Amino acid sequence: MDTLTSDRIMHDGAVSRRLVVLIALGDASRAERLAASLAASYDLLPVVAGGGRADVAIVDDSIGDGVPALIPRVLLTGRAGGEWPVGEVLAVMSAGADDLLIAAAARLAAAGYCVSGERGSGRHEDFRAGDGEPFEEEASDEHAARPSLSPREAEVLALLAEGAPNKVIARRLNISVHTAKFHVAAILIKLGAANRTDAIAIAMRQGLVLV
Repeated sequence: MDTLTSDRIMHDGAVSRRLVVLIALGDASRAERLAASLAASYDLLPVVAGGGRADVAIVDDSIGDGVPALIPRVLLTGRAGGEWPVGEVLAVMSAGADDLLIAAAARLAAAGYCVSGERGSGRHEDFRAGDGEPFEEEASDEHAARPSLSPREAEVLALLAEGAPNKVIARRLNISVHTAKFHVAAILIKLGAANRTDAIAIAMRQGLVLV
């Protein structure tokens, strides 16, 4: 069974640090509910108050100060448009976005991806490696064929989007860890992804996973 401590997670035989997610929302009740939801993830460690070390912060329109400037942020906003400080906000989402979608955005922002979305729909249109430049929509070929994933690969991909390590994927799908690793490798190849985080970004951009 996976061994968890305050900020460490046993990931396929090796201990790696969980992402510390600072939740700084004007609505304290929403912050507590979101923290409880994110705490159920395998790789996230939410904290609601206080400074300290954090890998990514989730904020809303009411929060201006109190979050260190160098921490990448996921902004939950009800505004139809606007500009946000480059280098701070790496993900922009609807204020009513689903908790699992917020969790996925937090992982991507912590990994340096810029995530911009369509306000109010929860549908994300742009996932790219962050380079300090403002959000820009890149030209895409809408007619490009999506990678063909098997039903099992689609199940594995959905669990990847939840942050599940190979051992958890194997347990949830009742397969061996070796088979889980095989499916993950196949997904990375089919998506042309460099790693698991990149695979999630590509899959969400192409609508292959709905979290």
